[in-house]
Amino acid sequence: MFLHLAVLSALLTYLCCSFDCIKANAQSCGECIQVAEKCGWCTDAVSDFLKQGESKSARCDELKSLITKGCSKAKIENPRGSISIDKDKPVTNRKKDVAEKLKPDQITQIQPQKLSLNLRSGEAQTFKLKFKRAEDYPIDLYYLMDLSFSMKDDLENVKNLGTDLMREMQEITSDFKIGFGSFVEKTVMPYISTTPARLLNPCTSNENCTSPFSYKNVLKLTENGQQFNSLVSKQQISGNLDSPEGGFDAIMQVAVCGDAIGWRNVTRLLVFSTDAGFHFAGDGKLGGIVLPNDGKCHLENNMYTMSHYYDYPSIAHLVQKLSDNNIQTIFAVTEEFQPVYKELKNLIPKSAVGTLSSNSSNVIKLIIDSYNSLSSEVILENNKVPEGVSIKYKSICKNGVVGTGENGRKCSNISIGDEVSFDITIESQKCPSQGKSETIRIKPLGFNEDVEIVLNFICECECSKGGEPLSKICHNGNGTFECGACRCNEGRIGRLCECSTDEVRTDDLDGNCRKDNGTDICSNNGDCVCGTCECKKRENPEERYSGKFCDCDNFNCDRSNNKLCGGHGRCECRVCICDANYTGSACDCSLDTSTCLAANKQICNGRGTCECGVCKCTNPKFQGPTCEICPTCPGVCAEHKECVQCRAFETGEKKDTCQRDCSYFNLIRVKDRDKLPQPADQSYPLSHCKERDANDCWFYYTYAVRNDTMREVYVVETLECPAGPDIIPIVAGVVAGIVLIGLALLLIWKLLMIIHDRREFAKFEKEKMNAKWDTGENPIYKSAVTTVVNPKYEGK
Repeated sequence: MFLHLAVLSALLTYLCCSFDCIKANAQSCGECIQVAEKCGWCTDAVSDFLKQGESKSARCDELKSLITKGCSKAKIENPRGSISIDKDKPVTNRKKDVAEKLKPDQITQIQPQKLSLNLRSGEAQTFKLKFKRAEDYPIDLYYLMDLSFSMKDDLENVKNLGTDLMREMQEITSDFKIGFGSFVEKTVMPYISTTPARLLNPCTSNENCTSPFSYKNVLKLTENGQQFNSLVSKQQISGNLDSPEGGFDAIMQVAVCGDAIGWRNVTRLLVFSTDAGFHFAGDGKLGGIVLPNDGKCHLENNMYTMSHYYDYPSIAHLVQKLSDNNIQTIFAVTEEFQPVYKELKNLIPKSAVGTLSSNSSNVIKLIIDSYNSLSSEVILENNKVPEGVSIKYKSICKNGVVGTGENGRKCSNISIGDEVSFDITIESQKCPSQGKSETIRIKPLGFNEDVEIVLNFICECECSKGGEPLSKICHNGNGTFECGACRCNEGRIGRLCECSTDEVRTDDLDGNCRKDNGTDICSNNGDCVCGTCECKKRENPEERYSGKFCDCDNFNCDRSNNKLCGGHGRCECRVCICDANYTGSACDCSLDTSTCLAANKQICNGRGTCECGVCKCTNPKFQGPTCEICPTCPGVCAEHKECVQCRAFETGEKKDTCQRDCSYFNLIRVKDRDKLPQPADQSYPLSHCKERDANDCWFYYTYAVRNDTMREVYVVETLECPAGPDIIPIVAGVVAGIVLIGLALLLIWKLLMIIHDRREFAKFEKEKMNAKWDTGENPIYKSAVTTVVNPKYEGK
């Protein structure tokens, strides 16, 4: 089933592509190759390739169709896309313990670096991109801290961050720089109090706080950890009125003010530390600020000066700027705001969220863990691609794990020194309006390296370069003859540019398109263009009208088994041209006689003729695929039984007339059944027979007809008669049976009598037990003796 579906899908793909080529109605080779990948243009001379009724667009078709229609393969223009690698510097194998250190711009983590792609419409080009995470890669880390009043205890723990973090980062890289910046809020109501006293000290009277500010770059990136500690220790807490802070303003300035911050082309980390939420685009309206953030640097003396003029940036704006400047963000926030910043992390690629303790005591561990998490993942992104161009990614990560779709852009769990690869497929669906080259860039997020890809679009054929402008072939110079056809000048039309657009239809020209002065123009199967019929195209690209008047086609021929020309020929002008060994109006008559051969290798068993691969029996009594069946004929064995019996054994009903009635066959005697001929050994019909005579004896023979005249009978010369019965065992068996049956009956009778007697005795015993009188004395007996007792006698 799956195989059938695959074949059907491939067929539909082929038909759709071929139909697209024809449907496009391309008038030049350049237009043709932009339709689809499989479209080719035949450059054969006009008179050699195009048939009557076909327009120039018939030159554009699928390659197989062009060859089928008679275009030689050498004259088919079908340019293909290609890939060339212009810069292919291998990835760097850098070691941390090597004395000589490479500069950041000497380290390569992505390969190749530049490619050129020649793209043809519909044809995808795929190349492999490798990424290897280098050891001892330089890192720039900028610590951006919320200095609102709630972060007072956190500032104390950050004062020694510089040297401590330097020491920890030595385990990762020997080239590390650190910087520091702080933020509070926009300096307008209602975010801060604008009373003079509160502007000087926004905190309560017993707290000494610095004036509020939006963002301040305290320390440019430096290798001096002591300098970091010294400057941070001098920082003071400030304050504001609302809970959310203006951190997005600060992040934007850190991202776009590369010179002021001191960013290098290395791994850039931004640690954003706060215990509160954030304002974003639109919140500035509360303070009367309506201008969108312009995404530009506005630092003067390391202070952001336009916070009162521009609104907070949107999240999408931040994502763009962080990505453009290869900055990876670590949000070090308290547990209370973890859900908010985790949602923000999902919107900002290459960012991480860590839980900051209430006093920032765990900030170093948080930074190290977050950096390891970010650096172990590579995510590819590309800038905006030209219209009609698409990019697909497929990742081949560690342990052979393959990702496609959105997962094809990234690989995770990458350790230092690991190498992963990506298969990147770029496809163009159309040529740009001006046909110019375009450049796109693909880079791993958070890294300064990228791959430059120059896209060159194949919009014209090579043969067009040798075109002949104002060619005489094209109606005395009304077009350019290129790629075997005329590309007409503006205002001209026709296969040879013979007409102007103003005279496409006139009665005189239409008359040339009517067959036999009829009324139908181009047989209603085409359009009359410049006095010449251009036949219509069918939905099925395999079906075509042709002829001077479009009166021929290749799909209205006779059919057999629902197949055009029976599937054994081609249709030309509504007549089937049959393949070899086939004939008939629908090519449904096969000249092959192999299907008529019977088991005896004779055609139709010698009883008929083979017509169109089917036996036609000459004797009406016979039928079947090879005339082997005769429903009304008696059986061969029964038909010849009496004659075989009389000639072989001189018995049977015809023994008296045997000489007269049974001399039509040759009789051959054999000693036993094994000597009888077998069907596989003969090239003529042969029947095996087994018959019984009047004495219940069996005899065996075969009947064969050779060449319709010679009949042969092979018969086994001895009969198989049943042996007579053995009387003694039969009589003995009968007597023994009678005796045994008598004994069995006696035993049964005796058993029944015993059972009956025992039942009667048991019944007697039961009645005896139930008697109510004494069975020891006669109840009617009276004694003759009378005893009288003297009442006065006292026994003295």
